[in-house]
Amino acid sequence: MSTLFLTSEETRDLATMDEYVGVVRDGYREIGAGNPAAPRQKLSNAEPPGFLTSYLAILPDTGAMGGYTYAAGFGSADAHFVLPLFDAESGVPLALIDGAAMNPYKTGAVGGVAADALAREDADTVALIGAGPQAKGQLRALDAIRALQTVNVYSRTAESRERFAAEMNDEIDAAVGAVASSDAAVEGSDIVVTATSASEPVFDGDLLEPGMHVTAMGQYDPSAREVDTQTVANAKYVPDLRERATADSGEFLQAREAGAVDDDHVHADLGEILANHAAGRETDEEITLFDSGGTGIETVAAGYMLYERASERGLGQEIEFAPASEALR
Repeated sequence: MSTLFLTSEETRDLATMDEYVGVVRDGYREIGAGNPAAPRQKLSNAEPPGFLTSYLAILPDTGAMGGYTYAAGFGSADAHFVLPLFDAESGVPLALIDGAAMNPYKTGAVGGVAADALAREDADTVALIGAGPQAKGQLRALDAIRALQTVNVYSRTAESRERFAAEMNDEIDAAVGAVASSDAAVEGSDIVVTATSASEPVFDGDLLEPGMHVTAMGQYDPSAREVDTQTVANAKYVPDLRERATADSGEFLQAREAGAVDDDHVHADLGEILANHAAGRETDEEITLFDSGGTGIETVAAGYMLYERASERGLGQEIEFAPASEALR
């Protein structure tokens, strides 16, 4: 049977961020309605240092299932993303996608969907901590769901944050500026996004004021966190997938270990809110926290959209996969 292989370059311009946000929202709504998704499975390697990770989701209404498998570190000191995509009804393989180009878009889209459900309607000022590709994805998605006015970006390297601000000023209508500290970014903001590789909190939870929304998206390891215990304890806490909170969320697990929260502190996961099984933001005063560590939900939803677009445009290379019945003859 023929399966479509798509390179990163072939998928790069197939969809806008608005479109990523739309399909990712639908995907999470499917999971909230009861369809299956599994948290990340991660295998760490000591020498050479690196990890291999994978996660899965089945989206019957979308028509696809699959996940993400990627290696990070090891000898190349880089990351390599592979997305196998299957038909949700027949089980046949539809596509094999190089996920590098789509990665910041599908991950950014999750942050945008969550902020749309959890941030105030009038939120227009963003604190962005981090200045890499994932930070760009988060900002593009926020710009798709809110009429942003001001973005204050901080990263540890002045050159990085200033370059980021210059690039994004040319891309979005909001005024994007580099600031000299995370405190300066957070103070007075409506939405705070952490998109870093830090293993310790990157801002002081005391700075959060009523009505703020936080998206923490850079960590998925029990020993690492981007936000502190106070932030978790004071916020309405929403993970991307409920099971992930107690599996690999350093934010939640370390706050629980400190005795500041228990398992009941998980308000709902994003899918439950989108499927109307739980409320999102309920008042203009509450602090909300979205803990995004990555799932197969956004990956399958975005991957299927790219597969359909590529098929319509005649992109990609046909490769052959044998069914098991044929292989075992």
